[in-house]
Amino acid sequence: MGAMENVIENREDRLPAEAREILQSLASQWEDVVDSKALQVIPLKGAMTNEVFEIKWPAKTGELSRKVVVRIYGEGVDVFFDRDNEIRTFEYMSKNGQGPRLLGRFPNGRIEAFIHARTLSACDLRDPDISALIAAKLKEFHELNMPGPKDVTLWDRLRNWLSTAKRLSTPEEANAFQLDSIEKEISLLEKELSGPSQSMGFCHNDLQYGNIMLEEGSKSITIIDYEYASYNAVAFDISNHFCEMAADYHTDTPHILDYSKYPGLEERQRFVRLYLSSSGNHPTENEVEQLVQDVENYTLASHLFWGLWGIISEHVNDIDFDYMEYARQRFQQYWKTKPKLLGSVGSLPDVATDGNCTV
Repeated sequence: MGAMENVIENREDRLPAEAREILQSLASQWEDVVDSKALQVIPLKGAMTNEVFEIKWPAKTGELSRKVVVRIYGEGVDVFFDRDNEIRTFEYMSKNGQGPRLLGRFPNGRIEAFIHARTLSACDLRDPDISALIAAKLKEFHELNMPGPKDVTLWDRLRNWLSTAKRLSTPEEANAFQLDSIEKEISLLEKELSGPSQSMGFCHNDLQYGNIMLEEGSKSITIIDYEYASYNAVAFDISNHFCEMAADYHTDTPHILDYSKYPGLEERQRFVRLYLSSSGNHPTENEVEQLVQDVENYTLASHLFWGLWGIISEHVNDIDFDYMEYARQRFQQYWKTKPKLLGSVGSLPDVATDGNCTV
């Protein structure tokens, strides 16, 4: 899930004992592996919920040909999602050729097949050719017939996260983020954004560049990491993808968002048109414009979603990331863009709305 750090030779102590056992068992079945215990552990940067490692073994050909990925779940992050649901999703995706194969599970993580493709970088999201591939893949993703209930989870999830954020926050934090006013905002968004025109589908809900892989030769896109995936309004998924264009998690300040990088109207229209037409459909201009507007409105839900996520993560996650500053920027963008998107609906608290751009 990002650029590699230094190779750590045989640093198995980074891995739980159960993971080491599964890795050695896997490697012992591969004829080209010289020594199943001679594994290299390489931390991958860019993950903000889990620790992710690439594992390699020396092969008899002299190449480091065998690789897998080990994902160790972050402490306390089960507050965000149902891990059993995520594994079910992962297994379904794997069986349907949508993601990496699941090679093994241990109590606090899993082992996945290594995908021989590159993880996208922040600037890739703005590349018209790559963006077109993402639009088509996302439509395919949304049309998956995932087993289980097909209920929209967004609003309940926001309320649950708000409750958790309030419980974990200090009074000063709760006041600074005006958490007492967010319940009303969630209800307002649910009322304004839900409607019979909304197209529902199985959504990824976290389509940042680190969760998209590209196989250069075949130009095939693979979407990975389904922790937040659920049925949802497809407009939310697209809006969340657009919001992620303001982020670059591989800088010295990965928590800083630059909303001047949010895609302009023509770019958004192009993505939505490609998305709607990718299954051989011929959308009308009205259909394109309607979805573009719905997507814009759902950016508000995305800001609340990841703002609350940031507050909670600050209290439960040890990963080196300024979650609170990230949350502050998402809430700031919410209050800043809400009047333009929803007009006079709802009151606007007295908050600072400084920043260098608008959505």
